[in-house]
Amino acid sequence: MTNKEIVYVVSDSVGETAELMVKAVTSQFNGGNVEIQHISYVEDIQDIKNIINIAKYSHSIIAYTIVIPSLKQYLDQKAREEGIIAVDLMNPLMEAFTQKFNKDPKHQPGLMRRMDDNYFRRVEAIEFAVKYDDGQDMRGIQHADIVLIGVSRTSKTPLSMYLAHQKFKVANIPLVPEVPPPDELFDIPRNKCVGLMITPNKLNDIRKERLKSLGLLTEANYANFNRILEELDYSEKIMKRIGCPVINVSNKAVEETADLILAMLKKRGVQL
Repeated sequence: MTNKEIVYVVSDSVGETAELMVKAVTSQFNGGNVEIQHISYVEDIQDIKNIINIAKYSHSIIAYTIVIPSLKQYLDQKAREEGIIAVDLMNPLMEAFTQKFNKDPKHQPGLMRRMDDNYFRRVEAIEFAVKYDDGQDMRGIQHADIVLIGVSRTSKTPLSMYLAHQKFKVANIPLVPEVPPPDELFDIPRNKCVGLMITPNKLNDIRKERLKSLGLLTEANYANFNRILEELDYSEKIMKRIGCPVINVSNKAVEETADLILAMLKKRGVQL
């Protein structure tokens, strides 16, 4: 038997949590000469047998995060039989949750990793929405889950960000009579594109308020009623040409419009 100090970090998932905890403990002993050996994705009894056979011939401790009850019980039993110290890093806290909050654990390995993946997908979607906001880069149209089109002040940007927090990559394109729509709009599946419409009076009020907030005259062409009618007529023609679903956002909150968009796309067969 070697005198080398070893901690076997054992997990039925990646085992990053266990390794961090073991490193935190070893730091309290100035790191010592402890060697950490990582054994991940333990999934059956044979894996446990192999670990026990290795550990019993070394100067070692087993630190583990195993949430599958049968594997945990087998590891505890065999460790006791062989005189090996095996420390369960998760079960005491899981039992506390069960007792105090009256909830049962799922006993499924890898759930934290899935949560992390969801987090990173959300961050990626938010970065996508920022990069492809307001037609800054038309290449985003091809890679987006959802493409929003409409005239200025139809909530394209807030909708993009809200949907991004739901992990959808959204590009939004402003429709302006003087600027031809990008060819990419007509190349994507039309059921991934959503048109946003609004009543002329509502848009007029919104644009006037926007000009006021910027310290500009409300008589500017941006809020001119005839100009608004022209823009809305133009955008309607583009939406009909694409054949995309259209939502009137006049009296809808961003959350309500987002729910409608997802429902419409799902109904049209888009995988969300």
